[in-house]
Amino acid sequence: MYTSLQTFSKYNAQAASALREEGKKPVYQDDEYADMDWDNLGFALTPADYMYVMKCSKDGEFTKGELTRFGTIQLSPSAGVLNYGQAIYEGTKAYRKENGKVLLFRPDHNAVRMQLGAERMLMPSPSVDQFVDAVKQTAFANKRWVPPSGKGSLYIRPLLMGTGPVLGLGPAPEYTFIVYASPVGNYFKEGTAALNLFVEEEHARAAPGGSGGVKSITNYAPVLKALSRAKSLGFSDVLYLDSVKKKYLEEASACNVFLVKGRTIVTPATNGTILEGITRKSVMEIAFDQGYQISSSQVVEKAVHVNEIMDADEVFCTGTAVGVAPVGTITYQDKRVEYEAGDESVCQKLRSVLVGIQTGSIKDTKGWVTCIN
Repeated sequence: MYTSLQTFSKYNAQAASALREEGKKPVYQDDEYADMDWDNLGFALTPADYMYVMKCSKDGEFTKGELTRFGTIQLSPSAGVLNYGQAIYEGTKAYRKENGKVLLFRPDHNAVRMQLGAERMLMPSPSVDQFVDAVKQTAFANKRWVPPSGKGSLYIRPLLMGTGPVLGLGPAPEYTFIVYASPVGNYFKEGTAALNLFVEEEHARAAPGGSGGVKSITNYAPVLKALSRAKSLGFSDVLYLDSVKKKYLEEASACNVFLVKGRTIVTPATNGTILEGITRKSVMEIAFDQGYQISSSQVVEKAVHVNEIMDADEVFCTGTAVGVAPVGTITYQDKRVEYEAGDESVCQKLRSVLVGIQTGSIKDTKGWVTCIN
């Protein structure tokens, strides 16, 4: 832990110093890999060398972005993001093939999702081409931070926020789009072991008509109380129920959920309160290709009563950060149910295909991956 803090402080100080040197262009380091303990990566911030910054003026047009050293940014105390939470973000990853090439996974889908989220939050957004180009530039500039094949990934965080000053409630007059990156390992402390989930009944994650279906920054702080309580009791994460009837599954704190019953795979319908995850979408396509029944109408999404998941054979979670993670137990009220989570599980089979495509060990026949070098 102390070493991680030292590493963060060192790179943050270097970045802040570089930012003060106006006009200094990035000088890429030629090292094949950064000096990291790749065998012990967790999901914590270790700033990569560069971030991408692009501004949007009052006319709604984004200026040409540029790479700069990772570091702090200046904000007015009255910035829209600080006062009214006007911001959205995305998450995507870069993976290292065994031959050293670096791959991106479906960044165009993140771009489209950001556009949809920006519309909901009354913000301008980068075009798909601008977004994808920014992600590619960030990944390439930080390629020495992409872990060796099988050791993790480079998590890339595109962030769009209202940085212009505003006092009365209203959209900010200026916006900033930033893309930064950090090498990461497994999201959960359990690693690849099965998760233990707790069904939350007191707090709701989202409500109909709200912003639960987009990656607004306002969605995440409200889950911290329930998540912290669950973790203090030994659980990995929280499963949220709908805010109206409190009987239908929605998602976990930062990932979607699937259940398996026989040869049928089901996931809750989004309906505006659940984020349409890109990993979720990809897993659905892979499952269909492998011949799993996606409910009777060939559509995987439907309202899922909490009793259904308690009667399932298998449960797993999906997300950019978490990947495809098996669930070992779910506790709801006074009942605790155990699920299949071994090497022959549906979760493991789907995960193997997804990871294989992402890392280039399985041929990509869908056009999901992009090589950047």
